[in-house]
Amino acid sequence: MQFQHTPVLMSEILYWLAPQPNQDFFDGTIGGGGHSFEILKKIGPNGHLLGTDLDEEAIIAATAKLKEFGPRVIIIRDNFKNIQKLAYAKGFNQFDGILLDLGVSSYELQDSNRGFSFKGSLPLDMRMGQTDLTAAEILNTYDKKHLAGIFKDYGEERYANQIADAIIDARKKEKFQTTNQLTVIIENYYQHKSKPKGIHIATKIFQALRIEVNQELENLKQFLPQAINLLKKNGRIGIISFHSLEDRIVKDFFRQESKDCICPPETPICQCQHQASLKILTKKPIIASAAEIKNNPRSRSAKLRVALKI
Repeated sequence: MQFQHTPVLMSEILYWLAPQPNQDFFDGTIGGGGHSFEILKKIGPNGHLLGTDLDEEAIIAATAKLKEFGPRVIIIRDNFKNIQKLAYAKGFNQFDGILLDLGVSSYELQDSNRGFSFKGSLPLDMRMGQTDLTAAEILNTYDKKHLAGIFKDYGEERYANQIADAIIDARKKEKFQTTNQLTVIIENYYQHKSKPKGIHIATKIFQALRIEVNQELENLKQFLPQAINLLKKNGRIGIISFHSLEDRIVKDFFRQESKDCICPPETPICQCQHQASLKILTKKPIIASAAEIKNNPRSRSAKLRVALKI
């Protein structure tokens, strides 16, 4: 299957990150190279871009798409959380712009070996990269408290405890191997319950498992302070998130780093000596236009936040 992924908020990214000739950029989720292609055109003739992705197919696709830019683009299969180590290793001391698009690609959702989708009967894998933990292992080994915790915290599933109970009962009879096994459990539980509006009833559980498998929130938390340290003065960072948990992390981090003092309110005199490093450029997250949502329905959940290094 050919790697396919439609980059979201393209014009908004170019406007808010404002790439200029001869600047250096980092794209931590290069995907098929869509955002990077347009950025590289703007930062010519001597600007460089370092791109990373965990997905081998994405690396292959991005390498082919960006071939015309030659040595101006460096693509590495690695986790964006390692931005500082990778940047220094490739000769980048700082960046003028940094971008993360945290969405799962269309290719990954449709890849029958990944098990990201609850449609059909697919292997319960959900790994974006080469990690040991799979969704099947989580379902087959985590205790009730741990399962319910990730369903509640990462999926915001209202029936987290009850679905965890149902999973533990089911695995006593048969180990989880396919997405269909899990979907049936969820559908059976929701048979006589009120269902969430606008999404499939399995969406939140599948989201929670994907986040746990890939440690997505922890990776983002590790990435953000490193990224700010690597931004030049007046450099810009843009993060596209697709669910509230990611967006909250980005919003809170930007807000904290835009303040000179982060002491608790009850502290009468500042003791933290914290100095603001960012200016928030997007007071509210930028969302897709109606036209983009019509052409690319997955863009409806995208939220872009941008900040400037001061």
